[in-house]
Amino acid sequence: MTENVRSLAPKATELLRLHHAPDILQVINVWDAISTKVVADIPGARAVATASHSIAASLGYADGENIPLEDMIDAIRLISDATSLPVSADLESGYGNPGETVRKAIGAGVVGANIEDQMRSLGDAVAQMSSVVRAAEAEGIDFVLNARTDAFVKGQDRDPAAVLADAIERGRAFLEVGATTVFVPGLLDEATVTALVEGIGWNKVSVINVPGSLAPARLQELGVARISYGPWTQRVALTALADATTALLAGGMLPEGTRALN
Repeated sequence: MTENVRSLAPKATELLRLHHAPDILQVINVWDAISTKVVADIPGARAVATASHSIAASLGYADGENIPLEDMIDAIRLISDATSLPVSADLESGYGNPGETVRKAIGAGVVGANIEDQMRSLGDAVAQMSSVVRAAEAEGIDFVLNARTDAFVKGQDRDPAAVLADAIERGRAFLEVGATTVFVPGLLDEATVTALVEGIGWNKVSVINVPGSLAPARLQELGVARISYGPWTQRVALTALADATTALLAGGMLPEGTRALN
């Protein structure tokens, strides 16, 4: 274990503890140093997570591993350096080598990651998640793998019962090879969340909240471990910018209550 990685060990252990705690963990997604500082300074923030979509957009790339890996790692390093809180990184599908990508991300200061299965064959997806777990173990920290299944994201034209069964089967398989939680993105209703928790495990399911999602308090009651917000936090910020620009160009003034957060 290098000195840099050794210094991350307490953060890694804390992030793992937060995923096992009875209170639901909310991680607000960030995309650069200043968004990280703003989020981390808010009382109640216990960890932050990067949003790959948002980082790519901020650097002029489309989502989906179009941003070069080294540029993504550089952005993650700036985010990690901007806060003392544990940082979890969205590493998409691992850029062709999930284990090596996670090793680089740990070197950049993160102690957890999302890795997407993109609905590869179950065997390939399990091998993918296993490689991440092995790489993190080799670094010697309590790394948090929030293993993502795209069953709902890619299954909108399929029978809902089959999609749910796929998500549960994949989630269980990912946990068996060492994932901490199973990330199931999508606009999920209460019945679906309940079925996922029953099938995958209490305090083992991670979700994304989007407009129309269940409230955090209800998700906690249903046994969800973690909520993230993906690109929606950047969209909130850009909506505010667009609204302010519209008002200013129409002869208006800066919004009252605007704070100097940098």
